[in-house]
Amino acid sequence: MSGIMKKLWLCGAKSFPSEADNIPEEGHVRVFVGKDMQFKFEMEANFLNHPLVENLLKLSEEEFGYSYDGALRIACEIDLFQYLLHLLKTSNPSAHYMELPDLISKFYTDHTSTSRHHQ
Repeated sequence: MSGIMKKLWLCGAKSFPSEADNIPEEGHVRVFVGKDMQFKFEMEANFLNHPLVENLLKLSEEEFGYSYDGALRIACEIDLFQYLLHLLKTSNPSAHYMELPDLISKFYTDHTSTSRHHQ
C-alpha cells in the first residue's frame, strides 16, 4: 500500500491524538472531507491551488460557510476526494484539463467499470 493510501485509510484512527498529531506534516494541510460523516486527510498544500480543489472548496463554502474551527472542510464524497488525490499525486495529466463535472463523471465511470470487473 502506498504512503498516501495508508494515510487515507488510517486517518482519524486515534481517539485521543497527541499534540504532535495535531500538526500536519510540513508542506501539507489538514482537510475534513464528507457531508454527514467526515474523515480527516492530510494533503500537499500545493494541491489547494489546483482548479478542481478550488472548485470543491467553493462548493463547500455553500455547505459549511466560512466559519469553522481547525482544518478546511470539503463537502464531497470521500471516495471521490480519494480519487482526486490519486490523480493529483500521480501527476495524471488528465486532472489538469478536467472541470469538476468531468471529474465526477470519470470517477463514477471508472468506479462502475472496476466494480463490474470484480463481480
